[in-house]
Parts: sequence; structure tokens; C-alpha cells
Amino acid sequence: MSDALTPSPSAGLGPLGTGAMFDRIAHRYDLLNRVLSLGLDHGWRRRASAALGLSPDERGEILDLATGTGDLAIAIARMHPAARVLGTDPSANMLAIGQTKIEALGGRVRLTTGDAQAIEAADGSYAGVTIAFGIRNVPDRDRALREMARVCRSGGRVVVLELGEPNVGVLGPLARFHVRHLVPRIGALLSGAREYRYLQTSIAAFPSAPEFARKMEAAGLASVSFSPLTFGACTLYVGTKP
Repeated sequence: MSDALTPSPSAGLGPLGTGAMFDRIAHRYDLLNRVLSLGLDHGWRRRASAALGLSPDERGEILDLATGTGDLAIAIARMHPAARVLGTDPSANMLAIGQTKIEALGGRVRLTTGDAQAIEAADGSYAGVTIAFGIRNVPDRDRALREMARVCRSGGRVVVLELGEPNVGVLGPLARFHVRHLVPRIGALLSGAREYRYLQTSIAAFPSAPEFARKMEAAGLASVSFSPLTFGACTLYVGTKP
């Protein structure tokens, strides 16, 4: 999942949105996700998996973009045992780690390199499309959303999980302090990678939930909804391919 943690494009790891900037941190990535999200990322992915709205006997294939080490792809496969999942990511090192995690799933999850802005698949190829904490890192988000809508079959859902600045509920300010100040420092301490300090900047620059929902609609999706999770620290977006 080249996802939750956004390195600086000036850190010498390649342009924003490429696999090069995640290859260096792949070996500590899963640990960092657990620590930085306080373990809440597991629940967020389960919500995304359920939001696909698949029938119990769905045997189609789900496309998981920016899959990284495969956590969302694995969650989908476990929740929907009849479905198959293809996870793609631009980072070879992230995928290599993910490959060791999918062996117990009997081949129902496949991982390969891929770019969300240019999906190598025919129109309507997938029963659903997901991306967790990755759309923020895609240089051309509108193009990626159009591609996601294009390859999703009619009636299928496009599900997006993305981080945001917490602003919901009485504990919102405390959660916002965690995202703005503690997350970059903890990430840098655990990884030794200065680029984690730029996480808060990338979150703050992401569009508001209503604005991003409008982008999904403009990409060709219908009945777009969004739900803030954990005081708005994460938002779940769901759109249906007409």
C-alpha cells in the first residue's frame, strides 16, 4: 500500500506518486502504519471491504490500487471468500513484502506493479475497485478516478479510503494534534526517515470530503457518499458505476 505515509518529493526518492519513494521504507512500513494509526487502520480496511457491497457468492475480481504490502487486498479476500483480488502498486519492494503475506490465501490474491493513472485492463473488467491511503499520492487524481470508474463494471463500487485532518466530535482537536504533530515525529523516529515529517502537509493539502466526492462524481460515478471515521482522521468514500 504505497499509501498512508507520504515522503517529500525533495528527499531524493523520485517524483511524488512513484514507487521509488516507497521502496526505501518498505521494510518498516507495516509497523509504522500500526503505530501511527494507533492500530485503527485494520478497522478502517474492514469498513472499506464491506463497502464494496459484494454478494456472499461473488466470484468476480476486485482491483486494489496502491496496494503496497497488500493489507487491503488481504482484508477483501478474507471478508469475501469467493472473490479474487488483484493488487497493484508502483513500488516493487512493497509488493515483495506483500507477496510473503498472501501465500496462505490459495492464490486468490495476486500482486503486480501498476499505475492508478493508467490501469492495464479493459472497460468493466472488475467487480469493484479500491484504493486505501493512496489517492493522495497520485499526481493526477482526476485521471486516476476516471480510470477506476472505467475499469469497474456497471453496478460495481469504487471505494476510497483517505486520511484527513480530524474535525468531528469533542475529541477532534486531540486527534488533530496527533496527526499534525505526533505522527510525523513518531514516523521519523521509528523509520529514521526524515520524509515522514511531510505527512501532515500532504493530509492538509488534500481536498475536503465534499470536494473529493464531487471529483468522484465528475469521474463518472453515481450515488457518491462519504463517511468520516475516527473523528475524521480517515474518510471512507463510496461511488457506484452506473
